[in-house]
Amino acid sequence: MRILVSSLLLLLIATTFKVQAGKYNPTKSPGDQVPGFNDLPGVDGKKHSFADYQKAKVKLVVFTCNSCPYAVDYEDRLNDFYEQYCKEGKVALIAINSNRIPADSLEKMKQRAKEKKFRFAYLFDQSQQLARQYGALRTPEFYVLDAENRIVYMGAFDDSTKAIQVKQKYVEQAVKASLKSKEVHIQETPPIGCLIRFKRSRKR
Repeated sequence: MRILVSSLLLLLIATTFKVQAGKYNPTKSPGDQVPGFNDLPGVDGKKHSFADYQKAKVKLVVFTCNSCPYAVDYEDRLNDFYEQYCKEGKVALIAINSNRIPADSLEKMKQRAKEKKFRFAYLFDQSQQLARQYGALRTPEFYVLDAENRIVYMGAFDDSTKAIQVKQKYVEQAVKASLKSKEVHIQETPPIGCLIRFKRSRKR
């Protein structure tokens, strides 16, 4: 009887921690490794693979797009982040667009990247497979990864869509801690943005 009670108690504890870990993401939890990718087309006309960024100690992956006003609001902040953290190669910034509408086509992405002078990788996930594997639901949605491609933070970039009202910079805090091999205190927040427009599968 004691063994049964102990087993049930351990199962309850494990289940509770799992629910708390991935509170805002249907697929991934902090500490999970993320999948790689191969041959995603970028706005630079090249094909990109996850292996291209493995020299970076920290990687910031953001699911974003052209058409969402929330994503547009963060474009300047992404440019600033790149300038501050990515020039030396210790941090890589990878932006991924998984939307399948005309405003988010690869050609439109190229136009937007040129207009905003993006220096970071902006890739097209046409199959939408990568977004599904990450459990990404919104644009923008951010994932900070350590050197082993484990999630140390996921969610919103900061605590306000209005730049002048930002008090907590979640992504920057996670990146700074990871660069020093320290624990990230805030590991998950709810992403704020437009829903990714996933292609609906027909039911037979």
